[in-house]
Amino acid sequence: MPLRSTARTSLVDLVIEQMERLIADGEWQVGTKIPAEPVLVEQLDVGRNTVREAVRALVHTGMLEPRQGDGTYVRAGSGFGAAVQRRLRRAESLEAYEVRASLERDAARYAAERRTDEDLAALRGALAERGRAWESGEVAAFIDADMRFHRAVAAAAHNSVLAELYEHFSDALRGTLQAVLGTPLPEAVRHQLDEHTAIVDAIEARDAEAAERAALAHLTEAMNALREPAAEPRGPGGHTTPHPGDDTRA
Repeated sequence: MPLRSTARTSLVDLVIEQMERLIADGEWQVGTKIPAEPVLVEQLDVGRNTVREAVRALVHTGMLEPRQGDGTYVRAGSGFGAAVQRRLRRAESLEAYEVRASLERDAARYAAERRTDEDLAALRGALAERGRAWESGEVAAFIDADMRFHRAVAAAAHNSVLAELYEHFSDALRGTLQAVLGTPLPEAVRHQLDEHTAIVDAIEARDAEAAERAALAHLTEAMNALREPAAEPRGPGGHTTPHPGDDTRA
């Protein structure tokens, strides 16, 4: 018997779509806790079973994550992002960083060709914030600031697919960045202030070749760090970091 298409008309499907839209629009941001079940029942005007089935479905896709005794959190901004995170959990750190290198090289090149004055201001602000986070000595804060900087580069490329892909990809790379921070390298190599400044300078000058070279230089140092065995890990400002397997999420 041939398969026939069916219309998605169930109440559970409608609730799933509403929840997905809240996540996609940023009202429920990645890393935040969604409203408790009684609140969702009231706001959506549906029964508890409907809410539970919808939440269970989004947990299954990887967009939501239940935490025992705490609630349910947004884990990924889309089903695609959840799939990327699942795949990266099975990847080696160096493999993931090599893919990141490809994305960031292209992002830097396109940003140099397409950036606006507003993009440049955002990049300078993100670079300064990254520097302040390093001086604070807080590993999680520095990782967040570093990721925001590179997302700003991707945004300045004005390619929505690249920006969305990098957004999903970078969410899954926190552990890899921590591994780089934990390597026994000189502070300048782990901080990479000069390399990140060079990326912004090249984007400001609209020099696509220089932007790509600067991005590659920064990523090459990081990949070389991942190839070396870690010992006596140190974090921003010389502070001791957790081991690479530890959770660094804020």
